[in-house]
Amino acid sequence: MSNQTGISRIARLRRSARVRKKVIGTAEVPRLSVYRSLNHIYSQVIDDVSGKTLVSASSLKIELPPVEESSADDSEQKGKKGKKKAKPAGTKLRRSIAVGDLIARLAKEKGIEKVVFDRGGFLYHGRIAALADAARKGGLKF
Repeated sequence: MSNQTGISRIARLRRSARVRKKVIGTAEVPRLSVYRSLNHIYSQVIDDVSGKTLVSASSLKIELPPVEESSADDSEQKGKKGKKKAKPAGTKLRRSIAVGDLIARLAKEKGIEKVVFDRGGFLYHGRIAALADAARKGGLKF
């Protein structure tokens, strides 16, 4: 049984356990845990000492603003050399950025400014990196 990227579930769990050995959240510096499913992304700020989730956010209930359509002027510039039209971010990436902003805002409301990042065994690129960057822009330090 393998997921879309060809990595078996057991291999991902082993990698997750290897990461978790080194990343432990405390009351002063909790752990920002990220889980990425095929369509959604979830994040939690966890105090591992007490075993409590302090803050959580997911892309299940986030409303994204619509992407602006390209105008006729953009199609004219498409053919010029050196000018590349910027593609709008995909929906999954936009959801990740929105969850990163939301988790940072909720954590700041609870008085949490510094966290340790737990990528959950997922590679640090794409949606995971986008969530982390958005959380940093929102004021979390890690």
